[in-house]
Amino acid sequence: MPRQPRLEIPGIPVHVTQRGVNRCAVFLDDDDRQHYLKLLAASAQRHALQIHAYVLMGNHVHLLISSEKAGALSKAMRQVGQNYVSTFNRRHRRTGTLWEGRFKSCLVDSNRYLLTAYRYIALNPVRSAMVELPEHYAWSSVHAKLALLQDPIVTPHEAFLAGAPDRLQRAEAYSAWLRAGVSDDELAGIRQHIKQERALGSPRFQAMAEKTLGRSVIVRQQGRPRSKQKDESSAKRSG
Repeated sequence: MPRQPRLEIPGIPVHVTQRGVNRCAVFLDDDDRQHYLKLLAASAQRHALQIHAYVLMGNHVHLLISSEKAGALSKAMRQVGQNYVSTFNRRHRRTGTLWEGRFKSCLVDSNRYLLTAYRYIALNPVRSAMVELPEHYAWSSVHAKLALLQDPIVTPHEAFLAGAPDRLQRAEAYSAWLRAGVSDDELAGIRQHIKQERALGSPRFQAMAEKTLGRSVIVRQQGRPRSKQKDESSAKRSG
């Protein structure tokens, strides 16, 4: 059965994650990380993508990306992935696949959900107990958002820019937003939407996405649905 095309709508941010096969490391040193970011920046420029946030973990990456053209993200990620694996294998004298299949992604509503995705990505190293604070982790876009340095890869989303009138005030507001953390419900929701590759957002946003794409974008509940016969039998036993 052919795979359905990805959920991509021009102008709508997408939360992307890609893991190493069998959860193996995809970055062994800083040269690997620098090379990945170089490839990502080049591919983003070639395919007119905007990278709003990123974090490079040991065995996976998280990205928040927008594109004005459907299909551009898939082409860019394929280009980055293939070129990176080729260099990685040559540098580390290995062969075979590196990534765990194709990347996972979900559409993200540009309102509060987008800022929650920003925070989820920035706090990955903290949740993994690698650092105490997100700004202590080098391989993240959080430094640009906290006005600690300029990052040429990052293009702030308009929803982020709307948070305050200037860079320093936005940094202060974002720092407070990070300290608030991500709730268990938010964590579960983001992970579920990425796993099932759905649209994370309000019912109105999801309805727009479904109408635009002509397919379901809502997370399916786990487990098999109860049959009508079982429901009737249960009703008889209970009353």
